[in-house]
Amino acid sequence: ALCALAAGGIAAVVGNPADLSLVRMQADSMLPPAERRGYSSVVSALLSIVKHEGPLGLLKGAGPTATRAMGLNLGMLGGNTEAKKHLKQAGLEGNALIFSASAIAGFFASAFSLPFDYVKTQIQKQKPDAAGRLQYASSADCALQTLRAGGPLRFYAGFPTYYFRIAPHAMITLVAADKVKQAWKRMGV
Repeated sequence: ALCALAAGGIAAVVGNPADLSLVRMQADSMLPPAERRGYSSVVSALLSIVKHEGPLGLLKGAGPTATRAMGLNLGMLGGNTEAKKHLKQAGLEGNALIFSASAIAGFFASAFSLPFDYVKTQIQKQKPDAAGRLQYASSADCALQTLRAGGPLRFYAGFPTYYFRIAPHAMITLVAADKVKQAWKRMGV
């Protein structure tokens, strides 16, 4: 579990500039033309962020991004282990076991990570108002404002869509990992 958390967190921080650019570009396209930042590409977004927010601006939202990845990995790997155990007890085996456990793991990966994904997206897409103030002072402030405004289920808005986005990733990752383990076992590694 600790390795899953560390791997997810480290990878997310390294990839944060690209994720931030994606979120900003998507949010920018939804704004009225007068309010857009005018990104023309990922490189344009990265350069604009550095120019207007400094190099550390590329890490905006890195905390929630890392937390989201950690939750996703924990849900995926822990969910897979538990699902395999219970499905074996129910008599499932072979490819059916691997596929079913990975689908269940995708559910847990989604459930564990969606609240953090929501906060991450809100933090990354926010834009200062006319006075230069941001809507959220921090990830914790975003989470508290969201909780007050919509209750705990607000963090799970769009869960079915999110599951159908995350589950294939989890399933492919876990099925591939299982096949690699089987190959190593046959080779005596």
